[in-house]
Amino acid sequence: MAAPSAGNERPWHFVVVRDRRLMQGIMEVHPYAQMLKQSSVAVLICGDPTLEKYPGFWVQDCSAAVENMLIMAVELNLGAVWLGIYPIEERVRGLRQLLGLPENVIPFALVPIGHPDEEKRPLDRYDEERVHRDGW
Repeated sequence: MAAPSAGNERPWHFVVVRDRRLMQGIMEVHPYAQMLKQSSVAVLICGDPTLEKYPGFWVQDCSAAVENMLIMAVELNLGAVWLGIYPIEERVRGLRQLLGLPENVIPFALVPIGHPDEEKRPLDRYDEERVHRDGW
């Protein structure tokens, strides 16, 4: 919740999921969520556009919150991964129904968290061709 947000409105909600039955349901809704079988917990980051000061920025605000969670997981020697929900409508609809979210709350991303089986070294993804200085 320390992530920056437009107008400091923090248009997010977090649903902490530990129930194995719910995790199974999430795996049925999200085709890439199979790591929930080994995860201790998952956090669903949701956006609430009714809490925005500047319309449309909830996506950026929630993205910053997700990134902060991923960084903190590494700091705590945990494994975590960002699973996209929004804007794929069947995932949004499925998770909203499964977890009983209000209509104004949009499931944005799911972060499964657990103890990793392996240690992955950070990849060097720097690409000089994508950096433009003082213009394109």
